[in-house]
Order: sequence, then C-alpha cells, then structure tokens
Amino acid sequence: MEEQNSNDGLSRRRFLERSSALLAAAASLPLVAAAQQSADKNGDTHTGVNERQPGPDTKALDAMEMDSAYPPMTDSGGQPPFKYPFSFAHKRIEEGGWTRQVTVRDLPISKKMAGVEMRLVSGGIRELHWHVGAEWAFMTAGSARITAVDQQGRAFVEDVNEGDLWIFPGGIPHSIQGLGPDGCQFLLAFDDGNFNEFETFLLTDWLHHTPKSVLAKNFATTEETFANVPKRELFIFQRDLPRPLAEEKKQVYAQTGPVPNSFAFFTGKMQPTKVTAGGSVKIVDRKNFPASNIAAAIVTLKPGGLRELHWHPNEDEWQYYVKGTGRMTVFAAGGHARTMDFHAGDVGYIDKSAPHYIENTGDTDLVFLEIFPTPEYQDISLGEWLAHTPSRLVNEHLGTGEEFLGKINKKEAVITPE
Repeated sequence: MEEQNSNDGLSRRRFLERSSALLAAAASLPLVAAAQQSADKNGDTHTGVNERQPGPDTKALDAMEMDSAYPPMTDSGGQPPFKYPFSFAHKRIEEGGWTRQVTVRDLPISKKMAGVEMRLVSGGIRELHWHVGAEWAFMTAGSARITAVDQQGRAFVEDVNEGDLWIFPGGIPHSIQGLGPDGCQFLLAFDDGNFNEFETFLLTDWLHHTPKSVLAKNFATTEETFANVPKRELFIFQRDLPRPLAEEKKQVYAQTGPVPNSFAFFTGKMQPTKVTAGGSVKIVDRKNFPASNIAAAIVTLKPGGLRELHWHPNEDEWQYYVKGTGRMTVFAAGGHARTMDFHAGDVGYIDKSAPHYIENTGDTDLVFLEIFPTPEYQDISLGEWLAHTPSRLVNEHLGTGEEFLGKINKKEAVITPE
C-alpha cells in the first residue's frame, strides 16, 4: 500500500501520524466523516481490497484506535492488548460522588497493579477505611482534605490540589474529602493487580458487624452510644465541609504529634527532573518522597515529542493518561510488537524489561503517569546503551556507521527532541 501512495509523497504511516490528532479528538460519526475527507484529500482512503471491511464495523471506535485498525508495518505477532479505558469500567455512583476501577480482572496483563478513578463532590467523603496494599494517588482536578494515622498513633492532615499526590502505605487508615465549590477528582493506584475498591476495610461496615456489647466494653461506655451506627457502609457520602486545616491539625497532633514523613507530595513545588525541547519529566520516588514505596514519573510530551525507546529493569509499569493523545509500541521479544493509541482516561501496562516508547500524536500536550510497585525508579534507554557500548561492535550489528554512533548522547535523553 505504501508503494501505491508514493506518487503523492504521503505514505499510509505518515498519513496516520498526521491525522491521528484529529481522529482521536472524539469518537463520533461526524469525526469519522471529517477523517474520511482528510484521507480523500491526501489520496489515502484505506479502501484497497486488502483493507476494506465490507462486513460489520465500528467506525467510531476505529477512528479512536487507528493503530489497531491500520497497524504499522513493524507490528507483528498478535500481542494481547495492554490498554483499558476507564470509560469501559462500571461506575458506582453515590450521594457524595462516584468511583470506578481497572484491575487484573479487566486488563489481564495488569498483574501487579490496579487503578481507581474517584470523584468527590464538595463535602463528599470517602469514608474512613484502609487497604492491605499501598495507595498512591494523583489529583486530577479540584481540592481535597486527606487524613491518616500511623502505627504509633501519629496523625496526618493535609489539603491537596490538582497535580499533587499522596501515598498511604498498606494498613494505614485514612480518609478523603472533597473541598471547595466543586470537590475533586483523582486517580488511585494500588500495588496489587487483584485489588477491589468495593471490598475495603470500612469503619461503618466493621462497627455494624461488631456486637454493641463488645463496642461498649472496648470504649468503656454504654451500648446506646452506638445506636446510630449505620446499618450499611457509607462508602462515599456527603457532609459539611471540614473545619479549617490549622484547627484540625492542632486537634489531631495533640500528644503524639504528626507522622515523621508527610504522606503528601506537592509536585507544583518540584523542579522537573529533566527538561528538553520535547517536554519534561518529574520523577517521584523514595529519594525525594521518603514515605512512598511506589515510584512514579509525571511525563509531559509536547506535540511531536517522544518518550524515548527504553525499558524498566526493576518492575512492571502501570500508566495513566491524564490528557492529550498518543501512541505506544511495546516490543515483547520473539518477534512480537504491537502499537496502540492512548487518550485521556486510558490505562496502559508494560511488563518488566519490555522495551517501549510513547509518542505525542496530538496537537496539545500529552501528560501521562508512569507508576511502579517499587520504591525506586529505574530505566535504561536504547540511546544510552548504544552510546556506552563499543561503536565497532554496535556498527557490526546495525550498519549505521560509527560516525553516527559517536554522536549519540552519553546521557539518556528521556524525552526527544532534546
């Protein structure tokens, strides 16, 4: 097909790259019609006998997933999907907001991590609870009040805003409440692919299933004290906004004081770890966030920017796309490679040591999270590997010429162009 299109100087691959930003904007039939007009104008309609789909099709979905509908010629091997849109997940809606999750049950490749999207209205409360695994969170909109207590009774209360994050280690009881006029929305990531947001340890659920006589004995009070314990879990509910932050800190820090290492991290106060012409990255792990046992990178790619060819040697990578449009190719060895398109709200997953890249195919910034179930962020770039391997040896593999190899940056680019 590329040979057939050579007369107008635009290959099928180049067409897809140039038009993917338009096609990924929305999954609607008018969009498909606009894409078709663009294809007709450029003489590349994918209507050859070997590409036509005369039977049933889903034009709207194909428009969003062009690299699956018309994969690059370099893709091979029928690799299983490594993405799942949160839009496919069941949404549980309560009076105080909503939540939905993507786990290994939805995305089978995601064995080590799971994710939750949650929305809390102003005053909306994710009730006091805890999990077996650690909870890492990223604020995508609005403001929230978060609280926790550690194993020594030391307290934590803080307000977080869009772009901030937090960590609650496994077993640490905590809560979240939406603030301001419109509450908040955030992403939660857990270091357990089989995690279930709807089966957590909830305060109201526990007390409802404990005899009142035992509760009375435990707190040295009467059974009537617990007459108003709800008959079912509150889960996500709405109440009055909390008291001023300083007032609540003073109350909970009495006697035992605050936790030694804050569970919150304010990324807005952090300088990027790396900035290039193609974008920037902020790496947050135990080196700069001592409380965290989950590492992450917050990546921003400008239009046309590339998260360079690389892999992570120490753990699987769980991704969340915050905004923009991009594509990722994952090479799974044995001749297996697949390219998939990503949009805001999508989850991606890459096995440990599997090489990949992410490219911004839209006309606005692409922002995504790389999250790892380990305290330390690690990666190895293709460029850095080749630059520190004897050039004659590399040239004997690739035939690029040693002059080219000598120009490769000795330090990883992370994001290109540099």
